[in-house]
Amino acid sequence: MAPLRTLAALFLGANAASAFTPSTSISKTVARPQTAVASSTFDDAVKDWGEEYPQFAEWGWGPSVQAEIWNGRHAMFGWVVMCASAYAKGHGLIPNADQALDFKEWGTLATISGKNTITNERAIILIANAHAFFVGLAATISPLPFSDTLLLDKNHPMYEWQVERNSKLGGVMPNLGKMGVTPEAELANGRMAMMGIIACVAYSGIQGQSMIDTINEWVGGAYF
Repeated sequence: MAPLRTLAALFLGANAASAFTPSTSISKTVARPQTAVASSTFDDAVKDWGEEYPQFAEWGWGPSVQAEIWNGRHAMFGWVVMCASAYAKGHGLIPNADQALDFKEWGTLATISGKNTITNERAIILIANAHAFFVGLAATISPLPFSDTLLLDKNHPMYEWQVERNSKLGGVMPNLGKMGVTPEAELANGRMAMMGIIACVAYSGIQGQSMIDTINEWVGGAYF
């Protein structure tokens, strides 16, 4: 059952991540839906930020739909990686997972405190995360012509589409009336992923265990 549950989790994560691809169904700009006072407060905060820091708001920095979308994407990708790590741990895919690195070979880069070093498992996950970070950094510095860029760039071919999409999103609850892979679904999935990571970090800290152990506990020991 564990492999099936893992495949299902990866499929859902990939489905959410597929919303990165721009949709061609957007034809005109409409006002972002309001959700009473809370949406008005959010919109006012975005407006105030743009007026106070126009040089940052122009690129999508700060409290903006563009920043929220990308934070959500990183959170969703993080869940896929954490679930994959839990699966690898439970099925012996990490060699000598509990063996600590040799201080003489790795030096202070592998230390936690004093001469205590991290395990192979933590080292492999750390290297994988560093690799993903630098891939994302490269994509930010040199985005592809058809990609949704991290920062808003008026010279990028996708700029007008990004501004049009962002104008329709935001508020407390995005419009989820449309089924399928939509910008609204991506925004909602990203929010849930971010809140899930916050809950996972807090719970792991309270219980004094790793996040992978927490994830395995939350799925009823399906991974290991």
